[in-house]
Amino acid sequence: MATVQQEIDERTNLTSSNKFELLLFRLGESTHSAQRELFGINVFKVREIMVMPTITAVAGSSKHMLGMTNIRGQVIPVIDLAGAVGCVPKNGLNILMVTEYARTTQAFAVEEVDQIVRLAWGQVLSAEANTNGGMITSIARLDGDVDNTRLAQVLDVEQILRNVMPPTAPDVNAATVGPNVKLPPGTVVLAADDSALARTLVEQAFTALGVPFLMCKTGKEAWDRLQAMSDAAVAEGKTIADKVALVLTDLEMPEMDGFTLTRNIKKDPRFSKMPVIIHSSLSGAANETHVKSVGADAYVGKFVAEELATTIRRVLQK
Repeated sequence: MATVQQEIDERTNLTSSNKFELLLFRLGESTHSAQRELFGINVFKVREIMVMPTITAVAGSSKHMLGMTNIRGQVIPVIDLAGAVGCVPKNGLNILMVTEYARTTQAFAVEEVDQIVRLAWGQVLSAEANTNGGMITSIARLDGDVDNTRLAQVLDVEQILRNVMPPTAPDVNAATVGPNVKLPPGTVVLAADDSALARTLVEQAFTALGVPFLMCKTGKEAWDRLQAMSDAAVAEGKTIADKVALVLTDLEMPEMDGFTLTRNIKKDPRFSKMPVIIHSSLSGAANETHVKSVGADAYVGKFVAEELATTIRRVLQK
């Protein structure tokens, strides 16, 4: 029988082949139909799953905040995930998913947990062009690229947390991010993130730092853009270093994840010396260790503008 550490190592090593594991669950019937759609979240974000414990309602809490619960001495906020995405649970909110996400711990109440599936990121397509609500980042084709494949919606947890627990202070304060970052003339930072909210926050940080940037929605888009910019540089008698000063990438992205993007960059002689910073909501020592193994120059957790600015300065100064 595999030990817990062996299971963790096996899941971590999936990133070497652009794969990941998705926990599938149901939230009830969609308000647009009577179907009980499948939703998904990366297994790495899930700390534990349990039968719904006792929840204490908190006076004055926001819509879709069910209250708080005590789990082994830690008081954790509980969010009605079904209500947050517009579903109606016909069988009740029976299961609690405790998640660690972007420096916070919170629990999501769901109707039913389905299964864990192992997928290649190539089976996951960006959903942004086909959705307006901003609640999902991508669609996972669970059976591959075949007719009538089962589909699962991968939730934009960053946006959901923002909707349910809005911040009380600005995300980016120009007075605290520090002095502007000076890039070599004509160069930009190439950034990739599949969350519209995350891209907005990163763009605000870059603007406060006076950093010119190009923003991509997936790792594949960033990789294609980088190769095209390299070809353009060569045609001008230059190198990619004259075009791109640094790459900032999320980890979880459709088509190509940040691990694979970083590995591609560092293995290619054209880009091997280009600094890469991984900016992710995935936490834990296992992920940070793997970040180093693929050759990234730094890791910074989402989203603290001051830490992002400090990391960018430190990497560029090298």
